[in-house]
Amino acid sequence: MAWIQLLIAGILEACWAISLKLSDGMTRPVPSVVTVVTMAGSVYLLALAARTLPIGTAYSIWVGFGAGGAIIIGMIWMGESTSPVRLFFLILLLVSIVGLKVTS
Repeated sequence: MAWIQLLIAGILEACWAISLKLSDGMTRPVPSVVTVVTMAGSVYLLALAARTLPIGTAYSIWVGFGAGGAIIIGMIWMGESTSPVRLFFLILLLVSIVGLKVTS
């Protein structure tokens, strides 16, 4: 159950990062509310997952999954760079997340 909570927390992490960008400095009401709600949900689910998972692993996966998700969404939806070097480091991030999961 903790891994599912952590997965959902990571998805919410990416969601709040993207909605933060869309909030235009918290000046647009709907994206601003989405940012705050998804941020709170993400941290809450991380806290639940950290009850049973090692905190270093849980936090690293949470941050990595959120960052990776935000990068992918930024590339696909917001037209951010998809340079080979950036893709290499995204893959490296994902490999690191899998490595932390496998070794926990």
